[in-house]
Amino acid sequence: MRQIQNFIGGEFVAAASGKRFDKRSPLDNRVIASIAEAGQAEVDAAVKAARSALHGEWGGLTTDQRVELLYGVANEITRRFEDFVEAEMADTGQPRHVMTNVFIPRGAANFKVFADVVKNVPTEAFQMATPDGRGALNYGIRVPKGVIGVVCPWNAPFLLMTWKVGPALACGNTVIVKPSEEAPNTATLLGEVMNAVGVPKGVYNVVNGFGPDSAGEFLTRHPGVDAITFTGETRTGTAIMKAASEGMRDVSFELGGKNAGIVFADADFDAAVDGIFRSAFLNSGQVCLGTERVYVERPIFERFVQALKEKAEGVKFGRPDDHHADYGPLISQEHRQKVLSYYRKAVEEGATVVTGGGVPQMPGALAEGAWVQPTIWTGLPETASVVREEIFGPCCHIRPFDSENEVVALANDTDYGLSTTIWTTNLARAHRVAARVEVGITWINSWFLRDLRTAFGGSKQSGIGREGGVHSLEFYTETRNICVKL
Repeated sequence: MRQIQNFIGGEFVAAASGKRFDKRSPLDNRVIASIAEAGQAEVDAAVKAARSALHGEWGGLTTDQRVELLYGVANEITRRFEDFVEAEMADTGQPRHVMTNVFIPRGAANFKVFADVVKNVPTEAFQMATPDGRGALNYGIRVPKGVIGVVCPWNAPFLLMTWKVGPALACGNTVIVKPSEEAPNTATLLGEVMNAVGVPKGVYNVVNGFGPDSAGEFLTRHPGVDAITFTGETRTGTAIMKAASEGMRDVSFELGGKNAGIVFADADFDAAVDGIFRSAFLNSGQVCLGTERVYVERPIFERFVQALKEKAEGVKFGRPDDHHADYGPLISQEHRQKVLSYYRKAVEEGATVVTGGGVPQMPGALAEGAWVQPTIWTGLPETASVVREEIFGPCCHIRPFDSENEVVALANDTDYGLSTTIWTTNLARAHRVAARVEVGITWINSWFLRDLRTAFGGSKQSGIGREGGVHSLEFYTETRNICVKL
């Protein structure tokens, strides 16, 4: 069983209180790690270390020197690639191919991409006339925002943590990371990488724990934290925003979603089925960008439902290293109970269960894991709970539609606005619909295809702000104007 400590000022430290908590494997419910729970004392120490680094060696580095260190971090992650893969698989139980092809490579890429952004992005300059005719020059500079609190989710822990740490450090900030209590492994490993590369102590810190009355609350309420970035559910984001209002601190939130997939009758049928299958069931449905509402044009509705059913019933459950398996468990028993409660609620509300709706039969010790079946429903009204509320599991409801205006109205009939995916061979219609759907990111004939230079974020209750490429600089730096009288 692994012993996981907090990482503060370049050192791995226990909690002064002696408090620890267990991490259980989602595969079989075994206890696989004991984690030191940070209290107020550890958060205070982390803020002090981060502030000291900001005004010390780290703050004195040039942009080129920071870029060189961040490239070193990315290269060391790549050198220790297998360690990160194993750590992420232990925390999440998801298949090896998901880790090796998506989550861990993206984690390393986040450092290189944002290092390149800060090295190449320009600032602005303006000449202006003055009454004496001599003029003046205004130019902008970007400076680090300060100490950034990074509160992370459990569904793609390393990818989503580095998505925030990468640009924060590239811009010259220091960070205090609060990983999910369900997925602390890779944040700890990254501390080892920072030390190996020579990142100054205090630049990167990790405090483990929970939300209320634990590390999460202590960090977000701390007056020494200058800004907070968070990925997770909307309810938690609301609590963090209230905490951040004390001191008028900036926030960047990527929150929940109830994302729509739209399939027109002229779509490449097989590609659309494959795309919706992936967007609904990748990572066992635990993807903020995932599709839980599917709208299919009526002429192909029945055929589409049948094809998606066949793919869902073809998944192979198993351990991450089982090369025959392509489907993992949910993150925890607690989350499984939440998802199963929605499975029951769908039936109570009158859904037709096309497939799934329960728990698969797993052999041996795996029977104790957090497994659920991929589930598809039809026949529910838009007012049904499973159509309105984010479930964050491997499930979707499919409904037919008859016109473009109808499906746009259905897609927009939600409190959320994170993403959508549109499948059609009529690109004029695709562009038209994409412009009308009220979300932060729309994919046409694809899903989860990300260029890290582009803006990413949600509308409505799905978030505040945009990150990615130069857009991240708007959050992680302060722009100052300097006016020079000539």
